[in-house]
Amino acid sequence: MDSVLLARIQFAFAAGFHFLFPPTTFGLSFIIVILETFYFKTNHEVYKKLSTFLIKILGLVFVMGVATGITLEFAFGTNWSEYSRMVGDIFGAPLAAEGVFAFFMESIFLGVLVFGREKVSKGMYLLSAFLVFFGSHLSGLWIIIANSFMQTPAGYEIVNGRAVLTDFFEAAVNHSTVVRYFHTLLAGWITGSLFTAGIGAWYLIKNKHTEYEYAKKLVTVALILFIFSGIVQLFSGHQHSVQVAKTQPEKMAAFEGLWETQKNAPLALFGIPDEAKETTHLYIGIPGLLSFLVHFDTEAEIKGLKDFPEDERPPVFLSFTSYHIMIGLGMLFVLLAVISGFLLYRKKIWDTRWFLKALLFSIPLPYIANEFGWIAAEVGRQPWAVYRVLKTADAASVVVPAWQILLTLVIFILIYSFIFWVFMRLLLKIIRKGPEGIKTTGY
Repeated sequence: MDSVLLARIQFAFAAGFHFLFPPTTFGLSFIIVILETFYFKTNHEVYKKLSTFLIKILGLVFVMGVATGITLEFAFGTNWSEYSRMVGDIFGAPLAAEGVFAFFMESIFLGVLVFGREKVSKGMYLLSAFLVFFGSHLSGLWIIIANSFMQTPAGYEIVNGRAVLTDFFEAAVNHSTVVRYFHTLLAGWITGSLFTAGIGAWYLIKNKHTEYEYAKKLVTVALILFIFSGIVQLFSGHQHSVQVAKTQPEKMAAFEGLWETQKNAPLALFGIPDEAKETTHLYIGIPGLLSFLVHFDTEAEIKGLKDFPEDERPPVFLSFTSYHIMIGLGMLFVLLAVISGFLLYRKKIWDTRWFLKALLFSIPLPYIANEFGWIAAEVGRQPWAVYRVLKTADAASVVVPAWQILLTLVIFILIYSFIFWVFMRLLLKIIRKGPEGIKTTGY
């Protein structure tokens, strides 16, 4: 057994499971702020109950995010000690800042939302909702700063085999931080809004008379956010791909299954990359479109994988497949957003049962897109833990044997399966109660 491969699988499993929850927090906290604003201005009880309903879900999601995120912090010291030794002084700073400046703010004011509805003023409660929203998004920023340093490192120098920070701002706001942050936020808004709209759609499909009017407002608010974020994400995703093409060209070549450096480079629509034969079977692409999208010039040159040493190329099949699944789902969200806007404008959404069912069954799709987008980003960076600074094989702990990593991986799978089962039971219990059945005081 290869200890490095097992360490990668263990971290991927733990990070992938954790990544189910922060995007949900982004979208839910945004919708809660909107509902609390409506309640503050109109004093209509429906907005209060809808907000309280979502706060119950947000509290559950937050607990899961915290519980699964802590293990990732420890993994850097156990399975990735060489990584921590070399770049820990830089990578650890934003993680510490996330805890000090964001996590405590988010958790404290989430406590106000969960337990303080009748104990604080409406204005303070609205402010608390905003600070939970702000804290969750600030937390995401610090995590993206840390991860972006791994993708496009800047603001450092190597001294005695360790990366030493020379310019904090340059390291934090490096070549990929800003575009990756907005791409991640929009993905979270899509996730939370479609999750919320799907719950509302279920109430409408079931025609539960006690929840019907609540569901209409819930779906309306959620879809407005989804329409905005789904369409804007199309442009954000394009900007992120342009950034990758310019700063990590071998990653983009892997994303596109492009082996030969060429002008008028095609945009891949389908293919089956074959790394052994250095070709992409059953390739379907649009000539010149990749060059145009990256450089706005069809004659611009795009580097192919053969221009890079074999030991510095990413795993092509997984990178290519993950990237295209994410892109395909992103285009589906654009289509769903356009249909949503049309039906909302025509006021026909409540009677269009096929669309309500589509919303319900679309709930898992943003999570799938998030996971495959993350896989594309991280696998596409390989073989580097820190791009062109530290290889993954050199970042792993040298004293942790493979059998220990395998044992903990099995334990993680069992424990995470159990807590996910508990999470789903509690989540479904809250949803079945609905906004009308949720108490507006306490938890």
